Amino acid sequence: MSNKTTTLRAEFNPLIRPYLVVTIGFTMVATIIGIPIAIVWFLGLGQWWARHYFEKLECELTDKSIRFRKGILVQVEKTIPLENIQDVTFIEGPILKHFNLSTLKFETAGASNPAMANMELTGIIDAQEFRNCILSARDALKQNSGASAASLANQDSTLAVLQRIEVKLNEISEHLASKR
Repeated sequence: MSNKTTTLRAEFNPLIRPYLVVTIGFTMVATIIGIPIAIVWFLGLGQWWARHYFEKLECELTDKSIRFRKGILVQVEKTIPLENIQDVTFIEGPILKHFNLSTLKFETAGASNPAMANMELTGIIDAQEFRNCILSARDALKQNSGASAASLANQDSTLAVLQRIEVKLNEISEHLASKR
């Protein structure tokens, strides 16, 4: 069990289903070879797939990370620590606007493969607000870790002062013992 608390769970716009059907179908048509498959896709397979895909979408923001889950046959779950998030980009193009959707793109640091370091989420309701919540949580986490580092440095200096006081007290104690 994880001790991380969920601070915010994203909800996805149901209009992502027709958006996926249309964009994937038109991609099939564009390949010309995929036209027969696109016909089957538009006649029902795409709608079935998009409905099940939508049901599996999950995204939650915790105090230390953001977790995203998607997939039907192959499920993908990705967790990004907030401290690794460099930027969250808000993307809204003409096709996305037509479906009243937007995309959030996460740019992260610390991954060895740049392609694996980024994540895109399409269809979050109030994506701009969710983006702001993520950036606020990231900044709060960085501020808390900075305060912790300052606290540790302060504890180290306090320990050094106490050790010097202990040495002086031992010297005074030895000096008083030698006078008896």
